[in-house]
Amino acid sequence: MKILPTLVLAGAAALVSVGAIAAPKCTSAPRNQWMPEQQMKDNLLKQGYSIDRFLVSGTCYEIYGKDKAGNKVEIYFDPTDGHIVKRRSQGN
Repeated sequence: MKILPTLVLAGAAALVSVGAIAAPKCTSAPRNQWMPEQQMKDNLLKQGYSIDRFLVSGTCYEIYGKDKAGNKVEIYFDPTDGHIVKRRSQGN
């Protein structure tokens, strides 16, 4: 049967497409011009965020955690200067 391999390939292509859509383009700067990850984490903690997960997503730094009001957030940051590119809040 050729149906199963076709379905597997279609599923894999869909996952790649969803990942590409989910992460915005945050910078075109090369990685050697990005702020060190630990410096970014430290800056976010000083701003009152709590970080459950810190990721490099495409050309962004991304966190899952809480803001200083305790709201759950998913935020994409430009890794060169730390400004917010995309933010999603979920309340408490």
